[in-house]
Amino acid sequence: MTLPAPPKDRILVVDDEPEIVALVAYHLTTAGYEVHTAADGEEALAKARRHRMALVVLDLMLPDMSGFQVLSALRSQARTRDSAVIMLTALREDGDRIRGLSIGADDYLTKPFNPEELVLRVGAILRRGRVHHTPDQVSTVGPVAIDRQAHRVRVGGTEIVLTPTEYRLLLLMVDHVGQVQRRQHLLQTIWGAEPDMQTRTVDVHVQRLRSKLGIAGDMIETVRGFGYRFSGEGAAKA
Repeated sequence: MTLPAPPKDRILVVDDEPEIVALVAYHLTTAGYEVHTAADGEEALAKARRHRMALVVLDLMLPDMSGFQVLSALRSQARTRDSAVIMLTALREDGDRIRGLSIGADDYLTKPFNPEELVLRVGAILRRGRVHHTPDQVSTVGPVAIDRQAHRVRVGGTEIVLTPTEYRLLLLMVDHVGQVQRRQHLLQTIWGAEPDMQTRTVDVHVQRLRSKLGIAGDMIETVRGFGYRFSGEGAAKA
């Protein structure tokens, strides 16, 4: 008896340039992914809700709405907020990249781009999302509790919603309470980034994570000139 093949990760490519869509779709399909495409924001949101995408490659310059608006909508809806997002954009200003990261993008590439690099980044993000943990393992540091099996985070008993990248960032820091995590190390561990990727990416995600942690946000300390450290008394695993 032949066992069925494992399901392929679904990826949505959103861009209004047919040549870009065809190029990206070809390389992702060749890499073994199930690829869906959309030429504008409305179509992208409809397909993302219908098919539960593992990852969205999102251009920021769309005809009907901005990529920022699409990203905000993805992050605000329960059915789509767990999809990873890579911004694909011709915008070169740091402010645009920071804005996208602050809204909830996991990574970005600037046009013109190397399609092989895009495939590598997609693979790195999706592999990190498949990390398995011991069942019923819960990490607690102060008011922060992380249910590793359910991928849920609570602060003071109240659940907070994190993007996949924010969750991995928090988990790494909680697993190394009191230890300084250098920005470059975080880039390479969380994003699988090349050494020349901007460390500002880390700063934006940490800032957003602090905001979501609320009363526990100050537990992420900035160590000037090095990176960040998660502090807390009574770290325990139940």
